Order: sequence, then C-alpha cells, then structure tokens
Amino acid sequence: MGRLFGTDGVRGVANEELTPKLAMELGQAGAYVLTRENAHKPTIMVGCDTRISGDMLANALMAGACSVGANVVYVGVVPTPAVAYLTRKYKVDAGVVISASHNPVEFNGIKFFDGNGYKLPDALEDEIEELIRSGMEGVKFPTGSSVGKIKYRTDAREEYINHAMKAIPVSLEGLKIVVDCAEGASFYTSVETLKELGATVVAIHNNPDGTNINANCGSTHMEELMARVVYEKADIGLAFDGDADRLLAVDEKGKKVDGDQIMAIVGNHMKNKGVLKDNTIVATVMSNLGFFLMGKAHGIAMEQTKVGDRYVLERMKEIGANLGGEQSGHIIFLDENTTGDGLLSALHLLQVLVETGKPLSELASIMEVLPQALVNARVPNHKKESYMEYPEIAEAIGQLSEKFAGEGRVLIRPSGTEPLVRVMIEGKDQEQIEVEARKLADLIQNVML
Repeated sequence: MGRLFGTDGVRGVANEELTPKLAMELGQAGAYVLTRENAHKPTIMVGCDTRISGDMLANALMAGACSVGANVVYVGVVPTPAVAYLTRKYKVDAGVVISASHNPVEFNGIKFFDGNGYKLPDALEDEIEELIRSGMEGVKFPTGSSVGKIKYRTDAREEYINHAMKAIPVSLEGLKIVVDCAEGASFYTSVETLKELGATVVAIHNNPDGTNINANCGSTHMEELMARVVYEKADIGLAFDGDADRLLAVDEKGKKVDGDQIMAIVGNHMKNKGVLKDNTIVATVMSNLGFFLMGKAHGIAMEQTKVGDRYVLERMKEIGANLGGEQSGHIIFLDENTTGDGLLSALHLLQVLVETGKPLSELASIMEVLPQALVNARVPNHKKESYMEYPEIAEAIGQLSEKFAGEGRVLIRPSGTEPLVRVMIEGKDQEQIEVEARKLADLIQNVML
C-alpha cells in the first residue's frame, strides 16, 4: 500500500477508497497526534464542501475524534480557507476540511490544519498514518465524561466574510462581476461578500445539490463563464473551485486570466505600493516561463518550488515572503491567511482594477503567456511515482528535453491527488508542443497500464 497522504491530504473515491472507517481512523489518529501535547481537553474544528459524501465522512471523522477525547466544533459547509482562518482565530487545536477540491463528486478528501492554520508537514502526516497502520497502538480510549462532544456552529461563514472585507477594504461600486461558484463551498461567501462591497453580481453555478459540484463549471471548466462575461458586458469574471481555495479570472473580453497572471498583476501592484515583502513571489516549477520573464523585467525576485501549494507555503515561511501560489489559482496572501484563498485572491485582484482604473485585459498584458501544452496520462495510482523506471519512457523524455532545450522545457510529474502522470511542454509552437505532449502521454499510459 502506498502513502495515504498526497500533496493535499488523503483523497479517493468516497465509500470505496475513502471509507467511513478510514475517516473515523483519521479522526482518531489525527486528533491524537495533533493534540497529545495539550494538558487541556483538545478541540478540533471541522468543515466541508458541498459534496453529498461530506456528511457521511464528517460524522465518521468527528466520531473518531470524540472517541480519543477531543471535542469538535462543526461549522458545516464553508470554504477551506475559512476553516484555516477560524482554526487560528479561535485558538482551537486543529482544523479539518472534508473536501476533494476541484475533483468530481465521487471523490472526497480529508485535510488537516494545525492550530496555527497551516497544512501539516510530511513528518506529522507520517505519524498519523503510522498510528492508523498500527491499529492505534498505545492510544487510550476514554469513557464516561471524558469522551469528546460535538458543538454545531452556523455563523462561521459570516465571520469569514467579515475577515475578508476587513483584510481588503475596497469599494466595488460600479463594477459588474460574474461569479462561478462551481456548485461548491463559495456559493454563499463569495456572492455575499461582493454584494456587500457594492458590486453588481451575476452568480452562476451557485445552487449546490450535493451531486453537481465542479460539474462543467468552476475553475476547471471556464467556457460558460467566459461567454457569460461577454454577454453580460461585465468588467470581470471570477471562477472558484469546489472548496474555494483557488481562483481564476476572466477579463472583460472573455479571455481567461490564470494564477500566474493574477500573481503578476497583484504582485506588481503590491511592489509599487511597497508592500511586497523583499519584492519576492514564490511560485512552482509549473508556472509559465512568461511569469519568470515578467519578474525579471519588473525587478521581482522569483522563488521556485515543486508543485503543491504546501511547498509554496513552506518556502514563503522560510524566506518571509507574503505572496506565492500556483498557475492553477492557489494563491497565498500570507499577511491575511495561511492557505490558498479564492476570496482574498479575488478581492486583491479587484482592488488593483479599482485603484488603477485599468481593465483586466490591460493589466493581464504585464506578462506574455508562452505556449504550454499539458496532457494527462492515466496510470495505476500505485505506479505513478515510478514512470522513470521504464527505459522507453526515460528515453523518450530525454529525447524531448534535448529537442526543446534553449527554447522551451519539458516537465513530467505524477499528480499528487489523482492516478495521473502529467506531461507539460513549453515551446514557441502551440501545435507542435501539443502533438509532442500527446505522443509522450500516450506512450506513458500504454507502457504503464
């Protein structure tokens, strides 16, 4: 059996890989490992996105936490960054989010935050995993009045909205915004925040029914939003994912603006205002080459990490940066929250629109997006880390890297959350790189299946 935790918690098909039994064990082991240093009775905050399996898994996890003597505060459906923020604000001992982010409805996931609202380092996750594998060896299960209890709170989303508006006090009067909520956790928080700040809001995909999360909508399917922005003659479109920790945008002409471009726009604005710490942005190796060239042109230092917002965050904390993120729209504003936050990202971007008076299409031209092709090879989950062990795959990657050396790059990596190996090629000719990426992905898939 491979490692339980991926780059973003434990994830799998709900009731098949991620079972109520595993959720309960994660509740037990997570509560024990994260709170064992405490002399007081520990408290854990739990929230979830809108998917139908959330109730099943949340209740199993909370039962597990209570069984090792921890109390639980259940805040229901809220964005992932809301749990991170509220965990820290209320000084509880840990936070848990039941969500599979941008994945389809059949998936779900469980991710932990420590008492400071940060995702767990690998070492702590390994401890939790080891405890589960050992059958909770050495853990005492309390009885009587020492068992934990669950408190239900319904005001969490309002507190998160208030935090976002206080963090970035901007008037949106006169702006027309189309918001795609992905039938997910932002269906209330994003719409209400923008309305309260004075914007005219056209909300789409904001009627979650438990089964429609991310279904042809949100930050992974932006075609409808792009068309709607043009139709509505809106100033901007905003696309969240299922748990609202990422944001992508659409300019007034209906063109997509990705995470790299948002970081370029906001980062440059922060630099000009003197609030970009050390004039540095932390990004991953997947960021577009054009993003790094923008940094060079505007005197912004760029730090690179491996893929995963947790690694971006680790580097930000190491060097004291306050802006970092991923092309996919996970953007961390460390002065205001400890994790990727779609709502804060949206407000920062809107603040630049308001303060510069420029349309988003003009702001986005700060960087040239170089042609990039990304193709997924579907492989067995337990094999995805070992693709370089196959001689024909290693040889093909070597030949391609040689071919694009000097005028592009080839990046191959296993997905942290899905049974995929991702093939990314950057170069000057879109058609050529797409053909080459597809060819390599097909080879990987055929050899490894």
